[in-house]
Amino acid sequence: MPYEDVEKFEQIAKGKIKFLEEHFGRYVLRAIMAGFFIAVAMIYSNVVGNLFSESDPAMGKFLSGIVFSIAVLLITFIGSELFTGNNLMMAFGAYQKAVSWKAVGKVWLVSYIGNFVGCFIFSLIFVGAGASGTAGYFASIIDGKLTIPAGQMFLRAVLCNFFVCLAIVCGNKMKNEAAKFLMIVICISGFVVSGFEHSIANMATFTTAMLLVPGVSIVSVLRSMLIVTLGNMVGGALLLGWPLCKMSAPKE
Repeated sequence: MPYEDVEKFEQIAKGKIKFLEEHFGRYVLRAIMAGFFIAVAMIYSNVVGNLFSESDPAMGKFLSGIVFSIAVLLITFIGSELFTGNNLMMAFGAYQKAVSWKAVGKVWLVSYIGNFVGCFIFSLIFVGAGASGTAGYFASIIDGKLTIPAGQMFLRAVLCNFFVCLAIVCGNKMKNEAAKFLMIVICISGFVVSGFEHSIANMATFTTAMLLVPGVSIVSVLRSMLIVTLGNMVGGALLLGWPLCKMSAPKE
């Protein structure tokens, strides 16, 4: 990346911790809104998948990926605080010594909790509205997620946030709105179709499934959330963030 983009990402990281410290309530609300957007996309994506689950599952998965892109599109164009995107931006700021690792941890923690609150609230409303489709479809989704071997689950989470953070980079770097839209859809649909694991999307999926499907193991859900969250952090902060920072042009 050219140095002006490095400076831009540094300023984004500085701006996030400054806004969190000076306007804590507003920052939390931004994180909750990101949870709303992720839950909207999860619901829309799974409803589309359910519609095609019997007639054409492959097409359903492809369309689900396209539809899920609405989450990052909303976050980018409206503005809110997504934990997985912050994995990249805050780590980038720390690598450049623009922010401390303590500040990184603070932003990550608050955005993660806020995202969960947003996903939880929106999922409750969705299920309460009685428009959630078949419990059987969500049962198949959650069963598939919880039975993934731990190593595979972690690596899927790493790859997932590599894709997501590529979309975040494109959203912040590109000036043309149509180009932003296209690149975000390509990157986000890629991780969904590939079957990778996103911790915040899983918050909404697990909440909805647990309200619809009896007997879901909370221990298994928490185990999955821990593994996927750590994998997302590695994918965004290390696999993409570190080389992106180190390969960028130095200040002239």
